[in-house]
Amino acid sequence: MAKGAASVLGDRIRGGLVVAPAADAFGSFEAIAGGHPIPTEGSERCGRRALEIAGSLGADEELLVLLSGGASALMAVPAEGLTLDDKQKTTAQLLRAGADIQALNTVRKHLSAIKGGRLAERAAGRVRTLAISDVVGDDVSVIASGPTVADASTFADARALIDRYGGAGAFPRAVVAHLDRGVRGDIADTPKPGDPRFAAAAIRVIGSRRDAMRGAAERATALGYHVVRIDDAIAGEARVAARAHARATAALASTTGRPACIVSSGETTVSVHGRGRGGRNQEFALAFATASDSFVLASAGTDGVDGPTDAAGAIADSTTVARARAAGLDPDAYLSDNNAYAFFHALGDLIHTGPTGTNVGDLQVLLLT
Repeated sequence: MAKGAASVLGDRIRGGLVVAPAADAFGSFEAIAGGHPIPTEGSERCGRRALEIAGSLGADEELLVLLSGGASALMAVPAEGLTLDDKQKTTAQLLRAGADIQALNTVRKHLSAIKGGRLAERAAGRVRTLAISDVVGDDVSVIASGPTVADASTFADARALIDRYGGAGAFPRAVVAHLDRGVRGDIADTPKPGDPRFAAAAIRVIGSRRDAMRGAAERATALGYHVVRIDDAIAGEARVAARAHARATAALASTTGRPACIVSSGETTVSVHGRGRGGRNQEFALAFATASDSFVLASAGTDGVDGPTDAAGAIADSTTVARARAAGLDPDAYLSDNNAYAFFHALGDLIHTGPTGTNVGDLQVLLLT
């Protein structure tokens, strides 16, 4: 995105910052590596530098913010009185408890000095944002936790989510105390819709999961498949969504010509109760394998990263369960232990793409013959 902007704007750019898991400086752009899905010290450096750049803006200048999925973790500045460790532990607990992106980012915004409109609030000039969305529904206040967008959520919303996803005892004391102060009104909430400081701010979504679906569908059509696109997002608990997807696609299969390709997308969650390792796409594929037959399914994160693993996702097919049992692997046991990574690694069915440079959520491609 930064290189695309540089190719169009040329020497009109005074300076810039690229924030990514791995990035190289070029032209007038600095580069700082942040962490994902848990913020790191690099993430905090990214966030503080972004605030400095916004604060340096002249009244006659424009801050162009290019956002993509993952930026909530990649660019982090703890609110006053909080530490990076507080934010890391809070993010980890919310992820373990199965919080979806809306819930996760509601809490993040209320523990941050850059999210929830705080970046735009720092800028003296105009702010324009172009966003690639990994959020189901493309809510611009949720994408990257909305650093340039007024925020309708409140401290009370964030505090209620702490109770929902583990209770006060599961989170750092400083985090709970900070949110409680916000609920009492001792701390100013995030800027709200209608705030005149955002009147001149503009934001546009320029890419989403539907673009990934369109690309997959066009390629499948070119290969001779009868293509069906499921526009409703695949969301919710990964294993539950996978079984529901198996039932829905079985019904579609009866009315679709062969060979068939069914394309879907979205973003699921995983409530971690086991001690294994995996990501939502790997768990989705494993649960699908135990609920269907006569298929080949790929489920992968479009950014090339699935949870805390080096895989983008996994491939399952009608032989997965039989091959696993022949190798002494119990699919249900691995699923119960949230250990889909080890399961698919043993079968050689993990998807490894490396970082793709974009993030529009997860993509599922189902082939039927």
